[in-house]
Amino acid sequence: MRFIHTPKHRSAVLIVLAVLTSACSHDRYLFMEKAQLTQLQQQVDQHQHQLDRLMAENQRQIEQLEHAQALRHQSVMHSLEQQTESIQALEGSDKRYTSPYRSDFTASGEQTRLHQGKQIVGEVEPVFLAIPGVIYSARIDSGATTSSLDAANITRFERDGETWVRFDIRHPESEALITVERALVRTARILQADSQTPEERPVVRLPFVLGNHRQSAEFTLNDREHLTYPLLIGRNVLKDVMLIDVGQTHMTRLPDALTQQEAP
Repeated sequence: MRFIHTPKHRSAVLIVLAVLTSACSHDRYLFMEKAQLTQLQQQVDQHQHQLDRLMAENQRQIEQLEHAQALRHQSVMHSLEQQTESIQALEGSDKRYTSPYRSDFTASGEQTRLHQGKQIVGEVEPVFLAIPGVIYSARIDSGATTSSLDAANITRFERDGETWVRFDIRHPESEALITVERALVRTARILQADSQTPEERPVVRLPFVLGNHRQSAEFTLNDREHLTYPLLIGRNVLKDVMLIDVGQTHMTRLPDALTQQEAP
């Protein structure tokens, strides 16, 4: 039998060969893609392993931080309870305050005034700082979020793995510098009206007495030497416990017996 090779037959043969060649190339393409997918899967598995390890480490650090915060809170509450008990014990005794840093400032008025259980304070009141044991004439300012204390030579340092602050305050009479060391609670960012850059100020907790009110509260440390009052009492103290009569001053009276408290 003879085949007659016509142009039509040759075209058909070429088409068949092209299809077969394309099929082989497609198989090779699929084979290469599978190899790449295997490599990509290995990389994904490695990244997932690294991610799992990082998440586990992050969870461990969170647990350590929560534990440290709980210990710090417990220490602060214990310290405050001890200070309150000491002040209350001395309040009922005849022993008068004999600290070398004592101020003879005495508030006017026979007794502390109350309204619906809240202590009434004026624009300026005497405040006893149990640490280091001085009495300041303090400005009462409901416009300030946090209370503030005049401090100089502010230095941060580490103690037992925690950040502390060492600073100097001036005795209200002699102007002598008194060095105080307290644990750093946080850093406050304060934006002044004459600046667009926030100022960072350390914040510490200090026990104090204002009239018949005793507590430990946060105070920002900054230079207040240019201001009239070195101590400012803000809303973090006033809220829910005090009412302000802005037309009055020295409406509260400190207990007769106060003693210098040691930092815990």
